[in-house]
Amino acid sequence: MGKPLKNPPTYLINSVDHALRLAAILQLEGELTVSDAAERLGVARSTAHRLLAMLVYRDFAVQDERRLYRAGPVLELAAHSPSAASRLRAAALPHLHRLVGMFDESANLAVRTGDTVRFIASAECFQTLRVGSREGMVFPAHDTTAGLLLLAELTDDELEAVYPADRYADESEERLTARPDMDRLRAELAQVRRNGFALNQGRSERGVVALGVSVRDSDGTALAGLSVSMPSARYDKHRLPALVDALFRVASAVEADLARSG
Repeated sequence: MGKPLKNPPTYLINSVDHALRLAAILQLEGELTVSDAAERLGVARSTAHRLLAMLVYRDFAVQDERRLYRAGPVLELAAHSPSAASRLRAAALPHLHRLVGMFDESANLAVRTGDTVRFIASAECFQTLRVGSREGMVFPAHDTTAGLLLLAELTDDELEAVYPADRYADESEERLTARPDMDRLRAELAQVRRNGFALNQGRSERGVVALGVSVRDSDGTALAGLSVSMPSARYDKHRLPALVDALFRVASAVEADLARSG
């Protein structure tokens, strides 16, 4: 006997229905553009963009450098458990707590999606004045420690693809911030490459200093940014060498655990 036909709920919430339909399309059919999504749902392009942005925010979708949306870590987890993001988080969390124990400052792991970064793991320190958990939060990539680290991996052409001038001129597309000054950003990324680490002094949040290094896979590709964050009142530039050394050692430990989990 076949399953009975399902009736829609009495109170159908269109925005929820649209988001769930998009999530299913991404998981079952693959990549979508904003225009494709609008056409499939029969909605305006701006509405489709807002729906996709929410799916990205909740990790049901990611947007690549080609401006295509595809299934994100949550949907990957459902189909191919454990997902890359969940493996990264599981490998990093014990080491984030190690960093907290070493410096009594909060620690984070973040990944980049297009021009944003998402914090996928956080460990708070126990000081009264501290940087709180950023887990699940999304920030503009060029304003964060992890974002600078991961953007520094890109070629000039790849960086332009992340920040295309025409896309930022399109007022129908919603985004977290305006297009950065590209000349200044290139100079900052060049410095990150020279140093091998990124130092963020009040860039993303006033009164917060963050320092980070990259976590890489076995072929050297940068997967995430590992960082410690502290109130600027507690930052001492003389501690910089010790912080950087510890971050590199902890990043290597995360990479080793990630390789073993694969």
